[in-house]
Amino acid sequence: MKYIVAIIQPDRVDEVLKRLEENEIHLVTATTVLGRGRQKGISEVYRSHKEAGSLLRKVRLDIAVNDAFVEPAMDAIVKGARTGHIGDGKIFVLDLSECVRIRTGERGSVAIG
Repeated sequence: MKYIVAIIQPDRVDEVLKRLEENEIHLVTATTVLGRGRQKGISEVYRSHKEAGSLLRKVRLDIAVNDAFVEPAMDAIVKGARTGHIGDGKIFVLDLSECVRIRTGERGSVAIG
């Protein structure tokens, strides 16, 4: 089991979710976050609003998957999020030692879904 954390541009969320869905990856948590990377928080215009300050608006996707879905998930995120410009984002893949479905008490791979 793996835990995938992806930090992407807000305007790419719908495309990434569509591509994840095509790969039968349905369980995703999305959070609006602030951060900066190599662009060092340089202000940019996003949907006619100039982002100010040293932190830019991003979206964090958290996805728990079984091992067979790691590569399809990463491919979907890359294809959906890539614009070719600096600030497209990052993907982090972490080992997931345990998962418990609260409703049923199931554990491990079966609890992920």
